[in-house]
Amino acid sequence: MNGAGDLLVGLVVLAGLVGVVVQVLPGALLVLGAVVVWGVVVGGGTGWTVVAVAVLATVGAAVVKYLLAGRHLARGGVPSSAVVWGGIAGVVGFFVIPVVGLFVGFLAGTYAAEWVRLREPRGAWRATVVALQATGITIVVELAGALVATAAWLVGVALT
Repeated sequence: MNGAGDLLVGLVVLAGLVGVVVQVLPGALLVLGAVVVWGVVVGGGTGWTVVAVAVLATVGAAVVKYLLAGRHLARGGVPSSAVVWGGIAGVVGFFVIPVVGLFVGFLAGTYAAEWVRLREPRGAWRATVVALQATGITIVVELAGALVATAAWLVGVALT
């Protein structure tokens, strides 16, 4: 791949990494897609090895993040329904309040769902904090997978 192609792939990878952290774009999929396109265009042993590493890292991170977050939520006694309500409220908040609506909506939705379930504000807040921690865990794990895919791509670029 020529320099312009590498630069374009790099920009998409960068956008994907930002998307992993900000949680508005499907970050890991952007990184994986860019690396797969690069690997297919470059071809050969290097290209396909980079694609294999990127796929394993991204898919592995996707599985691990749900396992770890689910375990954290279960230990904290937070039911999946509270997180679902938080997610729904987050999507609504995204459209109602620019920039911070997703975060505010998730907080409010999770808190409200737990308040209705527990009928206690302190318990609802504790559950909301546990849900936020689980969200943080998923972001860190997904970022780790995307960074491994990015590192594999950078090594591949250096070798070609």
